[in-house]
Amino acid sequence: MLLASDQSRRPSPQRCLELYRRLAAGVTVVTAQSSAGPMGLTASSVTSLSLHPPMLLAGLKVGSGTLAAIERSHMFGIQLLSEDQAGAAQAFSTPTGTRFAGLDHEYVFGVPVLREVLGWSVCMLVDARRYGDHVLVIGEVAAVNTSEGRPLMWHNGQLTRLDTAAHGAQ
Repeated sequence: MLLASDQSRRPSPQRCLELYRRLAAGVTVVTAQSSAGPMGLTASSVTSLSLHPPMLLAGLKVGSGTLAAIERSHMFGIQLLSEDQAGAAQAFSTPTGTRFAGLDHEYVFGVPVLREVLGWSVCMLVDARRYGDHVLVIGEVAAVNTSEGRPLMWHNGQLTRLDTAAHGAQ
């Protein structure tokens, strides 16, 4: 049994990162409104949490400006990117620059929401808790919209498309 106090037996962060990179995930942009304007970041740690009431969960890095805006405003948006939106994913993953430049967006309940995405939701912050170097934010869905298309995926450190072709059908 591995005890929490036994640091010497834990795998290295690099070995853990090798595992984490193999987890396939849809690519999302998490947005919020700050006093300085719209904020946002690319995130792959987003998942549904509950249907009754509808809730989503996102993991955001400690110290993120978007996280600070969410904690101040108690509202945030989650946009699911489509397979042709790698440029948006890259724009929101850069540490500097105007992330919303050239991207059409609107405001829903005061939250910036990207248009022409696979789907979006605006959430009211229910809880935020720190775990390691990230904060899990839980939001109750206040508004939602979806459209047709295929998701942009993140796997093995790369943006990729979902391959839905039948393999080895028997």
